[in-house]
Amino acid sequence: MPATTFEDNRVHDIVVVGNGSLGLSLGLTLARRGIRVAVLGQPHRPWAASSAAGAMIGTFGEVTTTLLKSDYGRTKLDWAYQASKLWPEWLAQLAPDSDGTDLLTADGTVVMLNAVGLPEIDTHNYKAIRSTLIEYGEKFEDIDAEAIEWLDAEPTGRPLQAMFLPNEHAVNAHELLTRLEKAFVAAGGTLVPEQATRVEHNGGSVTGVALESGTLLVTEQLVLAAGSASQTVLDTVPEQAARIPRLISGYGVSALVDTQDGTGPSSVIRTPNRAFACGLHVVPRGNGQVYVGATNIISPEPRETPLISDVLFLLNCADRQVRRDLGESGLRTLQVGNRPVALDGMPLLGETELGGLWMMTGTYRDGLTLSPLLAREMTALLLGEEPTIDLGMFRPVRAPIQPVSREEVVETTVTHMLATGYESNWNVPVEWPFTIEHYLRTAYTRIANEFDPTFTPPPELLASSRIHPSIAKALRDYYAASHAAAQG
Repeated sequence: MPATTFEDNRVHDIVVVGNGSLGLSLGLTLARRGIRVAVLGQPHRPWAASSAAGAMIGTFGEVTTTLLKSDYGRTKLDWAYQASKLWPEWLAQLAPDSDGTDLLTADGTVVMLNAVGLPEIDTHNYKAIRSTLIEYGEKFEDIDAEAIEWLDAEPTGRPLQAMFLPNEHAVNAHELLTRLEKAFVAAGGTLVPEQATRVEHNGGSVTGVALESGTLLVTEQLVLAAGSASQTVLDTVPEQAARIPRLISGYGVSALVDTQDGTGPSSVIRTPNRAFACGLHVVPRGNGQVYVGATNIISPEPRETPLISDVLFLLNCADRQVRRDLGESGLRTLQVGNRPVALDGMPLLGETELGGLWMMTGTYRDGLTLSPLLAREMTALLLGEEPTIDLGMFRPVRAPIQPVSREEVVETTVTHMLATGYESNWNVPVEWPFTIEHYLRTAYTRIANEFDPTFTPPPELLASSRIHPSIAKALRDYYAASHAAAQG
């Protein structure tokens, strides 16, 4: 390892670890306030979520019945709604010669309920989206499911109902990140094209951050906003890491496709969330190109390359459920993203118990959507100002958040596992799913009971803990540390 160097010209008021949408948005907001701020990250953003995202910036398309069951979910929904109102001005301020609308790739969103999923998930989530739109007084229109523009699903995957959400748009994620970088530098910020390796601290407070080159950036305020990769840096402060729900990856595959006939939809076409994922979605990218996304597989570590099985699953779903000639199209690029998932499934926002060490991650699927709002609120906290929303329920050092009961977690896990089978177009005797459901419920109940008498992991982590012993161990360690802290 190269020797650590200390450079007087590398002293910053605040250093942000992570150059994705959250890290750059925070850096930009701080720089515009005259703060000496550096944003760290390799230019090609390994393990990031933003660069592989479909970048849908709506609020309601991913509403689920589970989200609406708890104050935590309702809070996240309300934040997304507030963030959606900030996006027009946010985009307009990124470049002096643009109003930002050129970054938009989709004119609204079509949500379709098709024949592929399970009623307990798809139908219920579709109804939840509709009822929440009504609750918020947001515009939408029920449309003819057989007349959705560009859609040509196979008969067994045809849509049964559909609605159009005119205010749910998408942006070009790559161009967004480019403009955020340019705006950040123009505002006086410093981009450092390196990864952070270690938190430097003394006497209970941050003193700096070491980089992979051995350089040390001197700062008293350090924000970990590098998604799931934040965990590696946090682990260098083990006494803090033990008390904070560990970050793992919601690894996903997406594809950029050059359509066979050069056409594409004008709007996002998507299903409700299902099978532990954010629903099947196709996002227009212009010039005969579409974005197809996305899988969501819980992984102990971030991934850089896609699994062939996930690629086949994704493209088969799009071919069957969206457009039958998609298989004749050109596969331009496969993209891999790593959504930051905390062990309790909730965001990590605010200061840790080490003075000056902050976290702004764990946002799972919501980071890009929330970025203007969270950048504003975290800036207020960092500068000692009063925020306009309370981030306190998601403070990093905490006992596991348990939004629903253990029984509800198990039922959700079982249902989503079955939904994965149906979306994979499994071919089993009609009576077998009842038997499979019975044994899945028995198995997941046993696993949940063995973890802890009080705490239960979120459904996708409960399912993945059976496959990944390291995730099971991380959950047990976190639960034990939380009990120890409560007792003493």
